[in-house]
Amino acid sequence: MGVKMSFTPASYIASSYLNDSIFQIELPRIKFGLGATEELGYEIKRLGLKNVLLFVGTRMVEIKTYEKVYNIIKDNVEKVYTTSDIHIEPEDEAIIEAFKKVKDLKVDGFVALGGGSTIDTAKIINILYTYGGDLMDYVNKPIGKGLSPPGPLKPLIAIPTTAGTGSEATNVAILDIKKLRLKTGISNPYIRPTVAIVDPLNSVTMPRMVTASTGLDVINHAIESFTARPYTAREKITNPAERPIYAGSTPIGDMFAIKAIEWVHNYLRRAVATPYDIEARYYMMLAASIAGIGFGHAGVHVPHAMAYPIAGLVEKWYPPDYEFGYAITPHGISTAIPAAYAFKYLAKFNPQKFLEVAKILGLQLPDTQPKTIGEEIAEYYKNLLADLGIPTTLREIGFQPSQLDQLVDGTLAQQRLLALAPKQPITKEDLRIIFSEALG
Repeated sequence: MGVKMSFTPASYIASSYLNDSIFQIELPRIKFGLGATEELGYEIKRLGLKNVLLFVGTRMVEIKTYEKVYNIIKDNVEKVYTTSDIHIEPEDEAIIEAFKKVKDLKVDGFVALGGGSTIDTAKIINILYTYGGDLMDYVNKPIGKGLSPPGPLKPLIAIPTTAGTGSEATNVAILDIKKLRLKTGISNPYIRPTVAIVDPLNSVTMPRMVTASTGLDVINHAIESFTARPYTAREKITNPAERPIYAGSTPIGDMFAIKAIEWVHNYLRRAVATPYDIEARYYMMLAASIAGIGFGHAGVHVPHAMAYPIAGLVEKWYPPDYEFGYAITPHGISTAIPAAYAFKYLAKFNPQKFLEVAKILGLQLPDTQPKTIGEEIAEYYKNLLADLGIPTTLREIGFQPSQLDQLVDGTLAQQRLLALAPKQPITKEDLRIIFSEALG
């Protein structure tokens, strides 16, 4: 039986004797740099792929990057198939329909070109293609059965075109369960891509609001993983297979998170304002990938847990220049609006870590200002959202106080994430306080 303790950053070692002392990082082969896409053919040959299915978002088909990637694949394999059945913010029903269209193809590997939705769709279809079964078999508990595939999947090469989700580096895929109006995920060591080719030049065609939304996702990933309960807060386990993918904050994850926060702070506004600012695109892309490495093993907590019912319950709001034509609230925005209020509430439960976040963001500290650390970070977030043209309250995207209980209950279902929050346990009353303020 583990011992309940209060943790500080210096206590990783001291507490590990009594609780779990191990964390693990699962990484793909990552190639990063301007023009890295040119090495796709080499990676295909290295993996011995002969018949490849290329996943590409509908919008990406119209961009030269797609033509370039398609031709590289075609020149290095015997057969290349393409599917653009990618749902923005993937839904279970859409994924199942997309799988039905490709399940009889004879392929030995996959390439995913696009943002997190495209890469996550490829991850999930890879499971279904390789091993079959019902999609809900693999969805995280308690919503699904949380089963792990019995072994490795087909090789998957991920080529991100957005600087946000970090999906190219994680063991997680996110999807909506349409009937439940709830967003959740699939987490296991086998679904991570085999190779990630991260080329900042592939992100310059992102529309302004996509740049903003995905960039906000990066800073949320970084701050949440950095301020999560330490991995040593978990009780000892007897079966290594039962160790969760999301372990809690770790020294390695902290290093990645710190740089990701710094780079988003310095470069997000620039990337949104000037699409061809290559320096800004370079560091936003790098921030997204290293934040993915960090949160991919450390995890995220309250803002992401709150984002899932927000995305599931929102009715007809999406940024007017999001350019996709779907009535959706982008994932990064669903996490960023509640983040301001969640961090304000949670900062007092991990003051050392949140103080470090405040320093990275260049904020005035409490000894010179009457505001608390949490209030300073919340103010920073709201100013950042306003600068990017994004609402700062849930009311502005159509939510009403009458939906408070639905939002709270939907968040409580995300226990896998809430278990990583710096305050334990996160109660219904905690969430009512945060959501009440976020509603505005």
